[in-house]
Amino acid sequence: MAGYLTTHVLDTARGCPAQGIQIALYRVSGNSHKKIATAETNADGRTDAPILPEGKFAVGTYELIFFCGDYLRATGQTADDPLFLDQVPIRFGVSDGAAHYHVPLLLSPYGYSTYRGS
Repeated sequence: MAGYLTTHVLDTARGCPAQGIQIALYRVSGNSHKKIATAETNADGRTDAPILPEGKFAVGTYELIFFCGDYLRATGQTADDPLFLDQVPIRFGVSDGAAHYHVPLLLSPYGYSTYRGS
């Protein structure tokens, strides 16, 4: 079985999935970042397909960047300029190329958290 990567965004301030957040995935090697995928969250706060599917998934270091600013403005959660949180980067390592990695973002206007989900 080949591994794959999924993600989703939950708006913890409003208690619901965060729809319409743009996400970029980068492969990181030293100081080099190579964009390898983009996606947008759907009504369930998830991407419609794995952001890194089987066949493209490999051991290494990755970074997800969640472009949260437009979502926070659109939902009326912040009037600050500049925003406290606009782009949220999560850098993580993949050590098992055959596993399912799930890296969610729990978001509010002034804080976030993540974990390795299932």
